[in-house]
Amino acid sequence: MSMMRAARLHEIGGKFTFDEVPMPVPGEHDVLVKVEASGVIPNLKNVTTHFPEWYPFLPLPALPAIFGLDTAGTVAAVGASVTSFKPGDRVYVNPGVGCGECRYCREGEAPRCDAYTFLGYFGFGAGSQAVFKKYPFAGYGQYMTAPVTNLVRLPQCLSFPQATRFGYLGTAYSAIRKSALRPGQSILILGASGTLGVGATLLALAFGAARIVVAARDEGALAKLRELDPQRIHTVRLGAQEAHRQVLDKVPGGVDVMLDTLGAKAPAELSVDAMKAVARGGRIIQIGGVAGPIPIDPHPFMCAQLQYIGSLWFTTAEGDEMASMIESGTVDLSLLEERAYPLERLNEALDDIQSQANGFTNFHILHA
Repeated sequence: MSMMRAARLHEIGGKFTFDEVPMPVPGEHDVLVKVEASGVIPNLKNVTTHFPEWYPFLPLPALPAIFGLDTAGTVAAVGASVTSFKPGDRVYVNPGVGCGECRYCREGEAPRCDAYTFLGYFGFGAGSQAVFKKYPFAGYGQYMTAPVTNLVRLPQCLSFPQATRFGYLGTAYSAIRKSALRPGQSILILGASGTLGVGATLLALAFGAARIVVAARDEGALAKLRELDPQRIHTVRLGAQEAHRQVLDKVPGGVDVMLDTLGAKAPAELSVDAMKAVARGGRIIQIGGVAGPIPIDPHPFMCAQLQYIGSLWFTTAEGDEMASMIESGTVDLSLLEERAYPLERLNEALDDIQSQANGFTNFHILHA
């Protein structure tokens, strides 16, 4: 039996150990991917330390387990019924896997499946354990298996490390699509200096937004974002004064779309205040998971025809669309600052990202 190296978690709150494990074998409709790079997610430390207590309804894989969410690599082998990919193809593995059989999976809307699961991370329901059992391998191993329907073909201009940002980029992409943002409209990106926010800013430019208001606390990051397009990007510093007043000064009448990328550590009051800057008929998209609850008064929402929409991850088809945008030059990821670690330094990377993470730095594991 062929063996491979993998980082595995053996106990909640523990460190990852580096073990020799059997190499996976792809099923009939699966692919075997040789992992070249895998993302380091700032939230992974919380997932492997606190999620069983904080979110018992979001199951983790049975331990010991291989984690590693955003993975890019090369197809090493394909299942007997796979014809669309071949060994040597460069791919990103969309880790969002559903049951494959329900109505939503058949429609290509796996994020709506009751068994939706992030390989190498956590799941969203009771059906997740069956998915984890079928696909127990992930990015912190030298090889992993995945359904062929979860592969995004990568253009040559996109490096494997850059592709490890597809999770964040795709989350923002799917949210902007749900927002129905049209060229010439305006968008507010709340929490724009984070990884989600930086990706959302790049995409808002690509979608043709005329005015992009980026809101964050970090003045240096705001200045860096504005440099991307000083004509279209306007900055709001959170904490200086009420955010909605600053936004309305820059976009009288309010923005057409608000993208809330604030994470769980951010106070919900920031989000509630910013919503006052959304124009009548505007759409508020939640993708950051800000600490709630968010109070919504139905009557003003009805009269102003506002919409509050939650958006989770992205579909593989949306991943294909992003890859095409990058290949065409519409989206440029060259501003990302690469921070690579070998697999054996995974624990160090997880510690570093807690204090050194920012939206412009791409932390990832680079396999030799």
